[in-house]
Amino acid sequence: MSDLTYFPPEQLMSLASDIFAAAGCSRDEAQQVATRLVYSNLVGHDSHGVIRIPFYVQWLQEEKVFAGKTIQIVVENETIAVVDGQFGLGQSVGEQATQFGIDKSAKQGVAVIALRNAGHLGRIGDWAEMAADAGKISLHLVNTSGAGVLVAPFGGIDRRVSANPLAVGIPTDSGQAMILDMSTCQIAEGKIRVALHRDQKVPAGCLIDAQGTPTDDPNTFYDDPPGAILPIAGHKGHGLGIVTDILAGALTGSSCTNPQNAWRLVNGMLSIIIDHRFFTNDDAFFPEIRRFIEFVKSSRTVSPDGEILMPGEIEMRTHAQRIKTGIGLDKTTWSQISDTCRMLNVTHSLG
Repeated sequence: MSDLTYFPPEQLMSLASDIFAAAGCSRDEAQQVATRLVYSNLVGHDSHGVIRIPFYVQWLQEEKVFAGKTIQIVVENETIAVVDGQFGLGQSVGEQATQFGIDKSAKQGVAVIALRNAGHLGRIGDWAEMAADAGKISLHLVNTSGAGVLVAPFGGIDRRVSANPLAVGIPTDSGQAMILDMSTCQIAEGKIRVALHRDQKVPAGCLIDAQGTPTDDPNTFYDDPPGAILPIAGHKGHGLGIVTDILAGALTGSSCTNPQNAWRLVNGMLSIIIDHRFFTNDDAFFPEIRRFIEFVKSSRTVSPDGEILMPGEIEMRTHAQRIKTGIGLDKTTWSQISDTCRMLNVTHSLG
């Protein structure tokens, strides 16, 4: 495994913000993107953290994504809206679309927002957390229309589906929302890249090579011809990935996975945001969640020192740890970020 260099989160965030400002973003948008990327590292989702900086900058330069975009309303009524992200940076247009849904749900009790033509939306749990912080329940389904053809169908060998992540956020009265953030495939492509950079293997059961043989070597995923990621839970994950692709792709108007669009990575997101107070009051809703969590956690554990965790608990513990220790980056990732800084004439004293 490659040695890691640890960086204070606030300094890494400042550097990322300077990079995106130099790449053409306003200061506010640069800070917005930097905050989302560094937070992904802080909660342990390194696959969606600052490792993405060189790719985002390259896409900005190649005009595959654009700075300073505002979502455009295509269709709207009291509860639903179709909005176009104008190929803006996902951390910007994703936040705009989510806030739009939060505002609508406060008036009508529920909102369904179909976001099309968004740049890479990053960690989808961000949008579930954002809604939960506003006291809303939310479900977010995401696909990639072209460049993210990564996953083999159940029983198949060739890439045919994108990673198709989903996130669910449920507010609680404990100060810690319940956040389920997952892909419908065994491993995110970014985690494969992290393993590659750190000279690590990927967990067994995640990848097959171009001949369909199981492998734990991340290099095989990027070979020519390439390998593929497997769906979670066999046919069940395959089915979940297919319906996610349709709801986030065809329904939003952003297209399902389509190799004809492979020149650009575009996300579609279907978000359902619910204000629970239209269904039940806080005095009934929150105590029932607490009772249920306590009941589940009371299960005997397989190992004596085992623990039953709720969705999102690992991320919050990782956040607390990395705030103290800093964010560890491998040499390859840091070298690529440093190359980006030199290209943009961004000076820094890190590393």
